[in-house]
Amino acid sequence: MENTPVLETERLILRKFTGEDIEALYLLLKDEEVNTFLPWFPAKSVADARAFYQERYAANYKRPRAYAYAICLKSDDFPIGYIEVDMGESHDFGYALRKEFWRQGIVTEAGKALVEQIKRDGLPYITATHDVNNPRSGEGESALYRFS
Repeated sequence: MENTPVLETERLILRKFTGEDIEALYLLLKDEEVNTFLPWFPAKSVADARAFYQERYAANYKRPRAYAYAICLKSDDFPIGYIEVDMGESHDFGYALRKEFWRQGIVTEAGKALVEQIKRDGLPYITATHDVNNPRSGEGESALYRFS
């Protein structure tokens, strides 16, 4: 099993973040509205984004298995968000997307590709939760996906 294998959809490339993506990651992490319901504070500098990349992405990419993706439009391969499944016991599904790309079905498209990949890889389930004050994140499918 490959760590974070590249996935493609009709409009998107899902790939690993690289050190070249720090500015793109900063654009996502600095936005207070995007990060309102996430378990960290918005980044205040590019250095914060670089530290986030090292802790959350570079470290994960050294593990035997990870699903930690940059969401990129095929048109320019520039990260506009992330989507991931934590490899801890909960297999928690999470994502964030720059707000100018909200309500275009991008996370739905990326999520379907990611779910199909983890099913192919034999991961037995994922979980997903959302803040009660963020009802749009809770729309759609059940919060627990079991694969058979």
